[in-house]
Amino acid sequence: MALPWLQRFELALFAAAFLCGAVAAAALTRTQASFSGSCPLYGVATKNGSSLALSRPSAPSLCYFVAGASGLLALYCLLLLLFWVYSSCIEDSHRGPVGLRIALAVSAIAIFLVLVSACILRFGTSSLCKSIISLNVTNRPLLG
Repeated sequence: MALPWLQRFELALFAAAFLCGAVAAAALTRTQASFSGSCPLYGVATKNGSSLALSRPSAPSLCYFVAGASGLLALYCLLLLLFWVYSSCIEDSHRGPVGLRIALAVSAIAIFLVLVSACILRFGTSSLCKSIISLNVTNRPLLG
């Protein structure tokens, strides 16, 4: 069965939100692992020989919140994407008003968590970048 363009657009948004949430959670978790499990958001960097280290990391719960909210968003969007693809193509079912209200409420909560996470990421990484720039680390050519 061919889906209307609005439902196709909704499925594309779910797929995009899934990818964004998964990439954000994985990138933050990988970055946290690079700093030996310390949360780099709002951290202060120091030069440790030829590498960077965190002299004052922030609380790990800050990174857990951002990664968790992004991961939950990714999981929610993936489940909705799979459900609506299944129900639209296989079962040919339509949404009722109660299901739509529940989906809108959960989506509103998810959007709020994503906005809070985005603010934390924006200002946390900006703070870390400013501390790295203040170190005045210069790159030297290898053969020079």
